[in-house]
Amino acid sequence: MDEVAVQNITVRRATPADVDAIMAIEAPVFAHEAWSNEAMARDVADSNCVYFVAEAGAEVVAYAGLLCPPGSGEADVQTIAVVPEQRSAGLGRRLMNELLATAEERRAKRIFLEVRADNPQAIALYVSLGFEEIAVRPGYYQPEGVDAIVMRRA
Repeated sequence: MDEVAVQNITVRRATPADVDAIMAIEAPVFAHEAWSNEAMARDVADSNCVYFVAEAGAEVVAYAGLLCPPGSGEADVQTIAVVPEQRSAGLGRRLMNELLATAEERRAKRIFLEVRADNPQAIALYVSLGFEEIAVRPGYYQPEGVDAIVMRRA
């Protein structure tokens, strides 16, 4: 994928009507760690959460979500996923920037996320966006027993 392809992708706020398209990405990307359809639908509809989808034409090719109750001072990146054929072209960064802008609009002073320790590409993205490692949750991701790295951006 090249930068031109990312520029031809539209990013917009997700609605409950997008849940099926989101889940079509969620299930294969996260496999046994995937959220249930019900949990995703609940989050997308929750006013304390903001979800975005990225579309190539009419097809949803990525999504990202943020839990950030207005006035709480904190935000948590809930999820982000990009279909394999759209990876490494800047789409994850574009979605993360949407989440960070939303957190700023909602006056979050701290933004947290968890990432698999065996996902160096995602970790590098988060570090480049100002996140720092603050903790490790040993064996968090099951059944593989992969550690979760907890990161924070002030």
